[in-house]
Formats: sequence, C-alpha cells, structure tokens
Amino acid sequence: MLTDLTIKNVAIIDTLHITFKPGMTVLTGETGAGKSIIIDAVGLIMGSRASSDLIRSGEEEAVVEALFDISALPEIKQQLSEAGFNAADELLVKRSLSRGGKNRIFINGSMATQALLVDISPRLINIYGQHDSQTLLKPENHLRLLDAYAGLGDLRQKFSGLFSRLASVRETLAGLENAEREAERRLDLLSYQSDEIAKAELMPGEDGRLDEQRKLLANAEKLGSGSGEAFDRLYGGDGTLLGQLKRISASIAELSTIDHSLQDLAASLDSAYLQLEDAAITLRDYTSRIESDPGALQLVDDRLDQIGRMKKKYAPTVEDILAYKVEIDAELDKLQSREQSKHTLAAELDNLKVELKLVGGELTAARIQAATKLKHALEGEAHQLAMKGAIIEPTLEALAEPRSNGFEKVEFLFSPNPGEIPRPMAKIASGGELSRLMLAIKQVLPEGDVPTLVFDEVDTGIGGATSELVGKKLKNVAARQQVLCITHLPQVAVFADQQLRVEKLVEGGRTSTRILELDQNERTREIARMLAGSTVTDSAMKHATEMLAATAKSSA
Repeated sequence: MLTDLTIKNVAIIDTLHITFKPGMTVLTGETGAGKSIIIDAVGLIMGSRASSDLIRSGEEEAVVEALFDISALPEIKQQLSEAGFNAADELLVKRSLSRGGKNRIFINGSMATQALLVDISPRLINIYGQHDSQTLLKPENHLRLLDAYAGLGDLRQKFSGLFSRLASVRETLAGLENAEREAERRLDLLSYQSDEIAKAELMPGEDGRLDEQRKLLANAEKLGSGSGEAFDRLYGGDGTLLGQLKRISASIAELSTIDHSLQDLAASLDSAYLQLEDAAITLRDYTSRIESDPGALQLVDDRLDQIGRMKKKYAPTVEDILAYKVEIDAELDKLQSREQSKHTLAAELDNLKVELKLVGGELTAARIQAATKLKHALEGEAHQLAMKGAIIEPTLEALAEPRSNGFEKVEFLFSPNPGEIPRPMAKIASGGELSRLMLAIKQVLPEGDVPTLVFDEVDTGIGGATSELVGKKLKNVAARQQVLCITHLPQVAVFADQQLRVEKLVEGGRTSTRILELDQNERTREIARMLAGSTVTDSAMKHATEMLAATAKSSA
C-alpha cells in the first residue's frame, strides 16, 4: 500500500507531504485547490510521461517521492532483487523533473529506468479517472477480468502450460527437421571416424613402446657387434681382461699366505673376477639374442606411421584419440536416436493439440457462460451508480490461432445511454463513467491483487441516494484494498477512514497548496462545508454530525 507521498514544486504545490492510512482515504477541498495535481503526481510515480510544464513557476526542478509497503508483495521484491535493487519491505520511488529536460527516476536510492517503473507500478497502484484507467482502457485486460470473475485461474494456467509445452515441442521438431541434412552429414563423418579409430586397435602407451622397439631394431648390428666385442675382451682367451685378472688374483692370493694383510685384497680381486665373469656371460647371452630383422623393423615403422597419421587427424596422443572416440560414439548415439525422438515428439505434439483443444473448449464455454452473468452483474451495479441505461457487453472473438490465454480475445463494449450501439470503452466512456465502471467491477470481482486504488471523478454527475451508494461501495472495496478517492460529495466523504482537506493559499503573492488531515471535529465542519457551501450554517453542522454518526453506526 501507499504510505507516504511527498511533492515539491509541482504546479502550485510548493512542498506537500501526505501520510496515508489503510482503508478508505478521501481528499476533499474546493475546486482548484490542487486535488488533481496530487493525482498527476501519483501518475508520475507510475511512470507517466513527464513535462516541464508541471514544474512550479520560478523553480528549476520538481520532485515526487512515494513510499510503499510491499511486505505482502513478494513478486515485486523478487523482481527488484533480480534487477539489482535493494528489495526490503519498503519501496521508495523518486521522480525528478528539471527544466533542462533531465528527468531521473530512483528506486530505493538507486537510479532506475522508466521501463522498470512502468512495469512494476500497475501492480502497486491503479488510477481510475478522466485520463487514467489502465484496466478498462486496454482490451487486453478484459479477458483477465472475465476469468477472475469466473474463477478460471487454474484452468487458464493449465491451458497456458499446455500452450507453452506445445510451442516448445513444435520448435524442437522444427529444429530437428531443419537440421536433418546437416545431421546426416555429421552422422556419416562421425561413423567413418569411429570406424577408422576402432580398426586401428590403438592401445594406451603403444606409441612409446613402439619407439623403443624401433630403436632396438634399427641399431641391431651396432648392438650385436658392440656387445660381442665387449665379451671377447672380457672372456675371449688368455689375453683377455678376465684371464689377466685371474692371474693377478692368483698371485695376490699366494702372497696373502705370507702377508695376511693382503687377504682382504685377494678376496676383493676374487669377487671382482666373479662379477666380471657374470657380466661376460650376460654379454654372451645378449649378443646371441641380437639379430638384424628388416621385416620386423618395417612392421614397426608402418605401425608408427599409421599412429602418426591418426595423431595428425584426431588428437596429439593415442590416449586423446581414444577419448575422442568415446565422445563421438556418444554423439552418434544421439544422432542415431533422432528419428525415434522425432516420432516421439510428433506423437506428443498431436496429443498436446488434442488436449489443448479440449481445455481451450472448456475455457471458452466457461467464458461464454460467465460473460452473460458478468454482463448482468455489471449492468446492475452500473444502474445503481447513476448509469441507468448503461449497457455493458462482453464480446468474445475467436482467434485465427490460439494464444497463451485461450482461443479467443475478449473486450467489454459500453453504451452509456439507451439506443446507442455499444462501443469500445476507450472511445465512448467519460472519466467519471470509467471510475464508476471500475467501482462496479470491484464489487462483482473477487479480491483484487493491486493493493492501492485511486478513484478520481467517481462522483461526476451523481447525487442524492446514488452518491451515498457510491460511498458504500468504495467502503466495501476499501475492506480489501487501500482506496484513495477525490470527491466533492459529502455522502461519499463520510465513509472515509481518513479524510484529507486540500487547501489553496496565497502568501507573499504566491499561490500554494497545503493538505490537512482532519480530526473528528474538523471532519464535521468540512462535511458541513460540502453540504452548505462557503457559509457553514448550524443546520449544516447538525446534518454533517448526523451523517458521520449514521455512517459510523452502519460500519460498526
């Protein structure tokens, strides 16, 4: 709900602060005092087009600030949070206008766009008057009103869900069909690649092992001759290293029998001989295994060439090539199953069309039935609100293609006088009629989702018992939503939970507006003024007292 409104330098308003209360608030005062300026200021907060003509004469900037309690509006808080704004339980909207043309919008202290303000404001506050009636002047809202009256929210949501799913399936199918040729090319390519990698029978680490094997085969002659020569030098005859070492070892062993200190050396020489003998035997065995095999070398070279080509084509290592095959095999599975997916999606699409038609038909039938009831309910309310001959005609027009909300569009046509053909409300209804029509709708529809409603000119062209009835109906709406109402009728004002008097003052040659919240005595005098005019009589005071007392009694 709207809790506070501050206006600075707008038209004849110098500085004005209003604290609003829950329930029904009426603004009263003489014509020209500035009540309509307050409505214009609220319009600025809602994102309406701003003009420098609104800036008070002699000033360079005009400012309007509004504070809302949004603790019960989690969707607004979520939207603000997603947009990067502080989303507390209070929402402060500030709009500034300058003569230089720089108009700025702030939400909770941060710069904001007009688009965001226009988006969120209709869910905070609605104005119904001569220039503003967002709900009734836009036919796209009429279907929502009819569905709310008929209690079709769940059915409409079901239809919307089916419609969205159908659109998604249709888009997916179209994508599959459009990509058919490319998918075939992709399938052929991946199949070839997968088969080629599979036929290669690659093994992890194979290329490294082959490199080592090739090195041995390519150097077989060198390895054989080198190891054979080493064996010959070690063990080939008496002049070999082992023969010489054997003689040296025998000589030192003989000497150690004389000098026992040589025994360790003799043992070391004996051990060295044995180790060299083992090395010689190993060289002999190694040499016997080494043989040149040009055929084996060619096979290794061919295999390494094959692996090299695969690396250039697919990935830098054998392991990466094998990993790539896993990926393309998974993609092949998807591509090969696309036909089945197409059949499944096509069947789902057919089922969705049937179900959408059934739910849409149910929705249409319910709307047709509800439209007749709503027509009579609204006309009954309108006739009570000084529109005796008014005709309200909800029309349903079938759409060539369904939309997310059904198979038809709805518009309320209006005729204020007998004999006139009902026409779109935006073309025929006056400001006062729009306000009263909205008041009529609020009587017959379930509780609204907009927390604050502003009614301007709702009492235009009415009086007497009708005006009292308007007051009662506004009071009824105020039991569910905050109602702000500008009125010249005491029969309406007496139903207020809060009454504010707007006054025009002239001080120092400047005109300004001020606003006062009235206590019970001040309310009585203001109601008496509204009854009697500028001269308040004792009888007017008595009548005002009686009216307020009667209203208080009926509301108790």
